[in-house]
Amino acid sequence: MKQSSTKTDADGTALFAGDAWFDPIEAGIRDRVRGFIQELLEQELAAALGRARHERAAGEPKGYRNGTRERQLLGSFGPVELSVPRARMAAKGGSTQEWRSASLPRYARMTKQVEALIAGAYLSGTNTRRVKRALAALFGGAVGKDVVSRIWRKVKTDWDAWNTRDLAGEDIVRLILDGTVVRVRLDRKATNISLLVVLGVRRDGQKVLLAVKNMGVGASRFQRRSRWNSAGGGESEAAWRGILDNLIARGLRTPEFLIIDGGAGLERALAALWPDVPAQRCTVHKHRNLLAHAPDALHEEVSADYTDMIYAETAKEVQARRKAFLRKWRLRCPAVAASLEEAGDRLFAFLRLPPSQWKSARTTNAIERLHEEFKRRIKTQTVLPSAETAAMLFWALLASGQITMRKVNGWQTLGETLAVPLPVDLAA
Repeated sequence: MKQSSTKTDADGTALFAGDAWFDPIEAGIRDRVRGFIQELLEQELAAALGRARHERAAGEPKGYRNGTRERQLLGSFGPVELSVPRARMAAKGGSTQEWRSASLPRYARMTKQVEALIAGAYLSGTNTRRVKRALAALFGGAVGKDVVSRIWRKVKTDWDAWNTRDLAGEDIVRLILDGTVVRVRLDRKATNISLLVVLGVRRDGQKVLLAVKNMGVGASRFQRRSRWNSAGGGESEAAWRGILDNLIARGLRTPEFLIIDGGAGLERALAALWPDVPAQRCTVHKHRNLLAHAPDALHEEVSADYTDMIYAETAKEVQARRKAFLRKWRLRCPAVAASLEEAGDRLFAFLRLPPSQWKSARTTNAIERLHEEFKRRIKTQTVLPSAETAAMLFWALLASGQITMRKVNGWQTLGETLAVPLPVDLAA
């Protein structure tokens, strides 16, 4: 059978390979770059030998030249062919050893700038095949899937160092803790795992990622709705306790305020570690809980009453509207009132802070936004190759500057002492 005449070039570069696309400026720059690199290597070798090419040594020779080796180097200037000089250097015992260039390491095939560019393209929300296609024309087809994967593995070195860094110097006054579910490939099957995230807020208001860890395997849709808090689940007490114990062992000091999503496992872990630290239940998560307990026809009314209560201007107004909310919904829909009462004073811990901080302290939105951006970036990849890749990618998006975090609202008052908690009338 004859090959299909409609088959196109896999990298999409054939269209731009004609003479009409030849650029003499690019070609000229590439030739000059080649000459510069080879001259740099020659000078490095001359310094090591103590003499230039064709010169005699003043005393005992340090070594001798041994021809050249052809190598290709990929840089932001494109691929260039180099003739790398070789030499044998004198060693102890009268033996010799091969000279190693410090400028061009032995197995280096591309510059660090290209490695950063490829890693950045991967982090932008694409997969290895698309990175290859996007950079094929720029680098003359020198970027393959294996190259992208190899560079990504190099990122793991920084990831491992970040996971063991000392936290004693971090002046953390607030922690925000939440989890999300992502799909990864385990044993050739797409599997849901929990990704647990701990965000810190420094005294100067800057948010900083403290930990991101993959936990648990095989969450079903029901388990995701219930936050998967069983003994071995992804957001269990043991899972959260493991992360928090590791942070404390690396020097994390006791925070002054906590913001959590309301998961039972997380609450138990925090109560065991820091029973006296105020913990704020996310008001957005509680809003979703209330709606889950109400008929669809009442959602708009429940939302209006809840919003009026949570976003009241003063602490006294919040308390008054809470009592009104409970009186009304105990009659209209008891399940909604019971759900609000379940949170107790943890839903109103933000009232102990200066009003300028209420907006940032009421919810875990700081992490929720990171979750949304992370999922948007990995959407094109559908399923991540491993559980560790998910956590590492989350970290890398922040470490590389692909995702940035601003200071929290009201950071100027973070140094103020927390107010005495207002008693919440649970029998309102």
